[in-house]
Amino acid sequence: MTTASALVIDIAPERLANLIVCTQCDALYQVRQPARGEVAVCARCHTVLVAPRAKAALQIVALAVATLILIFGATVFPFLRIEAGGVANAASVLDVAFAFSQGILTLLVVATIALILAIPALRAGLIVYVLTPFLLDRPALPGARAAFRMAQSLRPWAMAEIFAIGCAVSLVKVADLAHVSFGPAFWMFAVLTVFIVIQTKFMCSWSVWNALASQTQS
Repeated sequence: MTTASALVIDIAPERLANLIVCTQCDALYQVRQPARGEVAVCARCHTVLVAPRAKAALQIVALAVATLILIFGATVFPFLRIEAGGVANAASVLDVAFAFSQGILTLLVVATIALILAIPALRAGLIVYVLTPFLLDRPALPGARAAFRMAQSLRPWAMAEIFAIGCAVSLVKVADLAHVSFGPAFWMFAVLTVFIVIQTKFMCSWSVWNALASQTQS
């Protein structure tokens, strides 16, 4: 019987603060504050690790607030209108959800609403909560680190843009069977998709964590 021995590496806490891990290939780097216009890229997979931008906090907060408004509008306004055989019907996302909220389909409805509405709205609200004090030159709000950590962990589960793209592909096939017209909610989801992509591009997680850590130390 063989005994495996573990290698323990003791790294000082101050050195851990200067390390960053690539989110794609797990490569470990020692990072420094980039100069204006510089971007830190993983040498192995070319993933952008650090990309600070001027006035990025203002742009991200504005996009997050716009996201919240669009999610509310996309929930209330009609998503599409279908007309076939002289009969027309318009429905919102909530109307469709409530129509199938019976029996075992209730779990599917809850999961769908959470993934396309609740989680994106929660993530946008958390981002506003974390970044707004930076715009006002105020200290971070209580629980800002936990709020940003939750916002980052919820990112893979916010699927509003995937829902919009999936609906667009599906409605192309439905158009052969009936006359389909898009409602305001569909276009809100389309704009929401663009906003989420832009927000993801502007968001530099390392810069936010660095700002939160500096306020905690001070």
